[in-house]
Amino acid sequence: MANTSSPEAPLPVGKVSALIGGWIDRLGAVWVEGQITQLSRRPGAGVVFLTLRDPQADVSLTVTCFRSVFDQVADVVQEGSRVVVHAKPEWYAARGQLSMRASEIRLVGLGELLARLEQLKRRLAGEGLFAADRKRPLPFLPQCIGLVTGRGSAAERDVLENARRRWPAVRFEVRNVPVQGVSAVERVSAAVRELDEHPEVDVIIVARGGGSVEDLLPFSDEGLVRLVAAARTPVVSAIGHEPDQPLLDFVADLRASTPTDAAKRVVPDVGEELAKVRNLRDRARRHVLGRVDREQHGLDGVRSRPALAVPHRMLDGRGQEVAALLERARRTLGHRLDHAQSDLGHTLARVVALSPAATLERGYAVLQRADGTVVTHPAQVASGDGLHARVAGGGFSVTVAETTEPAGTAESAPATAAAAVTAETAE
Repeated sequence: MANTSSPEAPLPVGKVSALIGGWIDRLGAVWVEGQITQLSRRPGAGVVFLTLRDPQADVSLTVTCFRSVFDQVADVVQEGSRVVVHAKPEWYAARGQLSMRASEIRLVGLGELLARLEQLKRRLAGEGLFAADRKRPLPFLPQCIGLVTGRGSAAERDVLENARRRWPAVRFEVRNVPVQGVSAVERVSAAVRELDEHPEVDVIIVARGGGSVEDLLPFSDEGLVRLVAAARTPVVSAIGHEPDQPLLDFVADLRASTPTDAAKRVVPDVGEELAKVRNLRDRARRHVLGRVDREQHGLDGVRSRPALAVPHRMLDGRGQEVAALLERARRTLGHRLDHAQSDLGHTLARVVALSPAATLERGYAVLQRADGTVVTHPAQVASGDGLHARVAGGGFSVTVAETTEPAGTAESAPATAAAAVTAETAE
């Protein structure tokens, strides 16, 4: 086409459309799976128009088939059904539209759906999306709860009424979305994403009443499961009844059996919490009083002991011992002082008796030369030497008149010398 056209020689629209149709005609027939979103059967028309949509990729194709082909599944196929179609692409050149001409339509059976869900479940579990260690605990008392549910549904009423009955002050951010059908996955995912980004929402509840496996298929969508796994806000799954287990139950942080159960597990009961507070307060009071009683008994036991009952008794005994020791010390010290006084008197008497002054008192004298040396022998002086005599009453100068050799021993020398001196002056 590009080689045969130019600004000067453009191709007509019809030619271009015919070329596109020729290229599409070369495509073979394929098996296509999707969900019927629109179904048009005009009375008397020989062609049935379908819109086949991929719920995960949000892509739709127009499918046409002869009434004879559709009549084979007309009793079991309706809008929202998942089908497998064997069709060949067709180009409607007059309007420039692409469609698929179906030659066979098959309804996706329940067994096949369950098998695919089980395969997806194993694949997601292998990635760790269902692991228990990644599940986050719910807040004890959420201030604001995000609720994703159908408009005016019993699930919405059950959650709101039970939550407010248990804790009247709780607030809700409700997002009403389709919970089944072709747009359910997209709308539910958008609501979960919006509430996850809401700064005041503490926990998100996705609630829906019971239904068939086909009705609950949106809550097993892989995109929704991965979105919940990546959410920063804890998510509670309350889909269907106890036997229903869409894949959202496995990835959610908490799985509730019913919407009512979700409200009871997310919001605490104010009466129960007040009873717990009263019980804890009473328990604390009993514990404190018991501890005080035990300590008081222990203190009374300690105070009843003799050492503390009459504490001055020990002091009195020790005081008597101190007084006795003090008296004993006083007597011992007096004896020692008396003994020392007696020894001192005896020593003084001996000192006095043996002192030079006492000797002088008995009539002796001490002769000293001019240089102060004591004369102890007559040979130490000569006639005419001046000496100093010291007696008990004082001293005086004497002159040696004559010296004589002692006739006896040296002990009589002082007397002999004294006879040989004459006193000159007295002091």
